[in-house]
Amino acid sequence: MRHVVQGEHKVGDDPDECLVTLLGSCVSACLHDPVAGLGGMNHFLLPGAEAGGRGGESLGVHAMELLVNALLVRGASRSRLVAKLFGGADTMRGLSDVGARNAAFASAFLAREGVHVASECLGGARGRKLQFWPASGRARRSFMAAAAVVTGAGPATSAPASGVLELF
Repeated sequence: MRHVVQGEHKVGDDPDECLVTLLGSCVSACLHDPVAGLGGMNHFLLPGAEAGGRGGESLGVHAMELLVNALLVRGASRSRLVAKLFGGADTMRGLSDVGARNAAFASAFLAREGVHVASECLGGARGRKLQFWPASGRARRSFMAAAAVVTGAGPATSAPASGVLELF
């Protein structure tokens, strides 16, 4: 099991290897080439500069290009890549919904690149634990319990817990 943290990407072709990450408003793209038996995952926050804002490198574009290029170098074919997208939760209600921007960016990037999105689990108000087996393209996500709801005004309020939070 290899952990992928914010700003990282990892690729692999070991059938026993599992990539793991925790997502809130961040997004992970899991890409897989079924013929090469190769895949990878990234984890990014902040797709790019706001409209009318100052320029600068887009962290989302950088993260997506690093992942795609790492797969191509290892023998994947861009035309065979299949994607699964996860994350983009609205974890800070009442504030900027960066999760929705991250999700929209990832979907638009893959559409521009001609990469088929086989499935996605984007948005909502709860974080996710994500497991991805890059050699097979299999993914498993589980929602994390909502411990508190953070709004732009006033104190956090407790929400009923559901599910189990697994710490590793």
